[in-house]
Amino acid sequence: MTAGTRPRRYDPERRDRIIDACLDVVAAHGVAGTTLRRVAAAADVPLGSMTYHFAGREELLREAFGRFSREASAQFDRRMAEAPDRDAALSAVARLITLDVFATQRDLVLSHELYTLAARDPAFRDLTNDWMRRSRDALGRHFDPATCWVLDAFIEGMTIHRALDTEPPTGVDVLDAVRRLAGPGPGPVSSRPSA
Repeated sequence: MTAGTRPRRYDPERRDRIIDACLDVVAAHGVAGTTLRRVAAAADVPLGSMTYHFAGREELLREAFGRFSREASAQFDRRMAEAPDRDAALSAVARLITLDVFATQRDLVLSHELYTLAARDPAFRDLTNDWMRRSRDALGRHFDPATCWVLDAFIEGMTIHRALDTEPPTGVDVLDAVRRLAGPGPGPVSSRPSA
């Protein structure tokens, strides 16, 4: 090391910290306001190190939204896996809507930023399509493919209504709607629906 140079800081978690900071910046400023400079500041890393970990802003956004959607999918899958039967699965769907999806304002904003980004830039649609596929796979533990599709769409729409409506429906109303959409059903489905 020459005089005047600082030793390199060992920072094995830097890449993960940058991804987490990117999500925080998107939640605070939207995709449009997310710059590499802003993310570097939020992650407390030198701006120059951003290009070491990511080819550019688009790659960083893909990694960040990929992480966000995988974490949301994992929560969804856990909720459905814990349901021992179809009735419990119906209650689990209602809890997903009323408790899990968009549980925080941050989750709501990040989800909508991803939807908007995917609507404007088809290169991000694989992230939203994968998220929807994972949701239907989780539902497929208990429901046939057609019901999975309807319930997944209902979950998306109803969580938006619950998050933004000044008079959101109660948990009882949501459970009643889930039961009506799912119908009487034959019971658990042994195979998962195709993607």
